[in-house]
Amino acid sequence: MSGETAEAPVLIAGAGPVGMTAALALNARGVETTVLEAEPEDRDRSGSRAIYVHGSTLRTLERLHPGLGTDLVDEGLIWPTRRTLYRGKEVFNRTYDSPGGRGDIPHFTSVPQVVTEQYMLAALAEAGIEVHWESAVETVDSSTEGVRVETADGREWKCEYLVGADGGGSTVRSEIGVDFEGDQSANHFIIADVEDEEVDDEHPGLERMFHYDAPEADGRNVLLVPFTGGWRLDIQCYEDDDPEELIGDERMRDFVRDVMGERYEDNVTWASSYRFLQVKADSFVDEHRRVLLAGEAAHLLAPFGARGMNSGIADADEAASAIAVAIDAKTEAVARDEVELFAARRETAAEYNIGAAGQALEYLQGDDPVTVLRKEVAAEMADSFETAGEWLDDAPYGPHGTPPIVSTGNY
Repeated sequence: MSGETAEAPVLIAGAGPVGMTAALALNARGVETTVLEAEPEDRDRSGSRAIYVHGSTLRTLERLHPGLGTDLVDEGLIWPTRRTLYRGKEVFNRTYDSPGGRGDIPHFTSVPQVVTEQYMLAALAEAGIEVHWESAVETVDSSTEGVRVETADGREWKCEYLVGADGGGSTVRSEIGVDFEGDQSANHFIIADVEDEEVDDEHPGLERMFHYDAPEADGRNVLLVPFTGGWRLDIQCYEDDDPEELIGDERMRDFVRDVMGERYEDNVTWASSYRFLQVKADSFVDEHRRVLLAGEAAHLLAPFGARGMNSGIADADEAASAIAVAIDAKTEAVARDEVELFAARRETAAEYNIGAAGQALEYLQGDDPVTVLRKEVAAEMADSFETAGEWLDDAPYGPHGTPPIVSTGNY
């Protein structure tokens, strides 16, 4: 340790979308904050990652920093067509005249996470919020009086509240003695980015396409989604697949050629494999109610329904709301209650989102004979009954409901 000690009313661990949202949300509520990020300022943010930004998230960002939500809308795109195939046969196809709805904020936008982060960093700079790069949190010591944090750059920090938004391997979560509970998917999934500079709002073939048992991928499920500048290709592996072999250059070229066409086979810019975790922290706060967890530090979800980043941003906004009240509270009891209310609400939301994503995951990878039969029958009936095809199109994303809490957003 260098012996240098710094103070801030609130510290945020992590400069991803969730941590940056927490900073903007605190600033919007008049609370000074500082962000601590483990990676360097020129960090590599490969991959499109969280490309689907819900309208409720856009409205939250616009509320916290006017112009941020609409900037993301301008950068992103809205695909008008949903199409689904079952074993090579089209079972659903619908194009919307106004897929984004009316008004400045649409129902969603499709934009790479790296672009979202660039705009968020610019918003932090405009708001005068400082980010300390290469400042990984190493220790956290909380008490009823506040929090002491040591970082990898040799500093000691003191703050009244700490927001842990430092991802799935959160040091903050570990330091406050909180564990993850849950399980992971049986199958691996491959996610790849396929570059296409022609993909923008004027592109004539913008569609989200889902293939059940795609012949082009040897019977694997395949999802194809456009975003600004390219396409996201998701492939569900078989349990006995070797995911590292599948994401090799040669095999990815084959997948892309067979699913998308020869013109795209050399356009893969990033590929990775995952086993989706469905886990939740056993508490979103420390015992002294001074440390609050948000985003992947608090929960990890399968991606179906795009609940990950969107729910993390909701966590961050509500954490900031609780801290803003607690930091000015006249009594310790009121401060504790605000933090506990945050935990109760966001733990409930996480349970709902994990259940919803898990329902979609089980639908896709499960071998329940009833579900398998329902899919086969729906595919047979799709030509005559549109609702059968619509069910096949919709089911992989989980239920449309929202967590059973009063909220300004969906997640």
